[in-house]
Amino acid sequence: MEKGKTPTVFDVPDKFLTDRYRPIGNEVQSRFGERAEQRVPVRDITLPDLRIPMSLARDEQFSLFIPRHRRIAGRLIDIFVGLRSIEDLQSVAVYARDRVNPFLFNYALSVALLHRPDTKGLDLPSFAQSFPEKYVDSKVFRQAREEASVVPEGSRMPIVVPRDYTASDLDPEHRLWYFREDMGINLHHWHWHLVYPFEAGDRTIVDKDRRGELFYYMHEQIMARYNMERFSNNLPRVARFNNFREPISEGYFPKMDSLVASRSWPPRFNNIKLSDLNRESDQINVDINDLERWRNQIMEAIHKGFAVDESGNQQRLTEQDGINILGNMLESSIISPNRNLYGDLHNMGHVLISYAHDPDHRHLESFGVMGDSATAMRDPAFYRWHSNIDDIFQEHKRKLPPYTLPQLQYDGITIEGLQVASDGGQPNVLSTFWQQTDLDLSRGMDFVPRGNVFARFTHLQHTPFTYTLNVKNASGAQRFGTVRIFLGPKTDERGQQMLFNEQRLMMVELDKFVASFNPGQNTIRRRSEESNVTIPFERTFRNLDANRPNANTSEELEFNFCGCGWPAHMLIPKGLPGDGLRCQLFVMISNYEDDRVDQDLVGSCSDASSYCGVRDRKYPDRRAMGFPFDRLPRQGADRLTNFLTPNMSIVDVSIRHDANRVVQRQ
Repeated sequence: MEKGKTPTVFDVPDKFLTDRYRPIGNEVQSRFGERAEQRVPVRDITLPDLRIPMSLARDEQFSLFIPRHRRIAGRLIDIFVGLRSIEDLQSVAVYARDRVNPFLFNYALSVALLHRPDTKGLDLPSFAQSFPEKYVDSKVFRQAREEASVVPEGSRMPIVVPRDYTASDLDPEHRLWYFREDMGINLHHWHWHLVYPFEAGDRTIVDKDRRGELFYYMHEQIMARYNMERFSNNLPRVARFNNFREPISEGYFPKMDSLVASRSWPPRFNNIKLSDLNRESDQINVDINDLERWRNQIMEAIHKGFAVDESGNQQRLTEQDGINILGNMLESSIISPNRNLYGDLHNMGHVLISYAHDPDHRHLESFGVMGDSATAMRDPAFYRWHSNIDDIFQEHKRKLPPYTLPQLQYDGITIEGLQVASDGGQPNVLSTFWQQTDLDLSRGMDFVPRGNVFARFTHLQHTPFTYTLNVKNASGAQRFGTVRIFLGPKTDERGQQMLFNEQRLMMVELDKFVASFNPGQNTIRRRSEESNVTIPFERTFRNLDANRPNANTSEELEFNFCGCGWPAHMLIPKGLPGDGLRCQLFVMISNYEDDRVDQDLVGSCSDASSYCGVRDRKYPDRRAMGFPFDRLPRQGADRLTNFLTPNMSIVDVSIRHDANRVVQRQ
């Protein structure tokens, strides 16, 4: 069938057609080929052995957390990456597309396109455009089909996605719908796992610079952000799920359909206990005992200070590399030092929670949203599980020596003034409100009349703001420094001022950039839109044709990796109505000589590097991720004010939310 705005048809060799269409190949090709304005020839080549990728049925759900699916995906990635030319890749992709599970196909082809040298410049459509059903209430599709079939293109109205449609206010957890069910946040999580796959035949696809540490830091920051949102809704910090035998009090009913499996996503009721898993069809046989054993082995490695690899050699968990080795052990990826010993704790936790409703497959149900990285962050259980995972990482961090004054100070550099102001607002007050945005669903809808169909959904947004720093350089020469900006809550759930050791775990990174300081007084201004944590709105919901960079520019080559990044509209927490949520903004200037990584970053998509790293490059900051908050404080620094050195500064900030303000995005 023809594809795209300009009707385009692939000329497929007869032997590539599936059994259903082969006998009527000519009729099908001529019926749809007549209107084509563009034809894409597909070469007839000798096809690789696709038996392993085809062993996953086309109507099954696909999950990267399930080892069998991971191996299948790794095999398909290897096939796609190993083909000699783009023409061969196109032929095999065309052949595989109608035979391989659609989610598996999309994932494996996306990873291959991101990592093949000859396709790095190609665009990946946003996952939300290919599979909108993973992000939108299933009711919307019925309305969208009607709109597309009945109303001509110029007169179509957007289908409004209801706000907070998955539960009522009887469920306190539901107050966080705008965070957990945000499309940008779920796309970020999916795209991060696309850029950092944990299984592939080619080790270099997995073994990227500081990959394990980035797994720790990206998820640690999700937890810090989530807890700030809980404070913005008068809820306590999330309780970690560390007793795997107690019931999970929070239920979740996703109200979404999987169009591939023609099934609804299964819910999880309140107070369900995990069970040992025995699902022959998925080749999974995992007991709760396994999770407990793996956790104990990892804890033992942390306390001994070394992991044991498969040959019995010790791998020391040093100040520098320990967190990176732990990240690969805990997740676990194929570069784990010893998967037999340390297991697959993080992934299997996802799997056990996602099958809690049907652990032995007696009801033939598939996994819940926790089993798919594109949907997992919708479930309150995701945060309880990751709170437990983060606690294991913190156990290692707590064993490291606190940072000394020389490691924190920057002689000669003093921050004398710090302020943040929203555009048109008063100093040190940030404001948030609701915004409505339209997303084109037409790519993800099969067999309906062409043209755009928009869904309109509501999300958090903030008024843009500017940081202003007054910095004195007393050294007599120009100096360079890394400006690190964090935001944390000032008080805990009970309104008490927080101890530094608790507050540091809730410090959310807002920005990090390099600046130069001339001798004497300097004023540095930085806009919130410039943050190196976020990607701009257009890129989260990118419509590939509308806002592409110019072809063949270095920017264009980076468009894809750059799909990874925290969504800009979620940069700061929602805050509270009235006087707002009381926070502290922290700024530190560290010595660039201690931070710098010598490499060329031109056009390497470094604009969201804090959580996503930089493609084909080292992580662009030599310090530990989360520095200076990733370790216990030195003696005597029990509060943030006592922790400060002259090159740091804090200011009280309040975040005010206007719940009645709803703005249409222009």
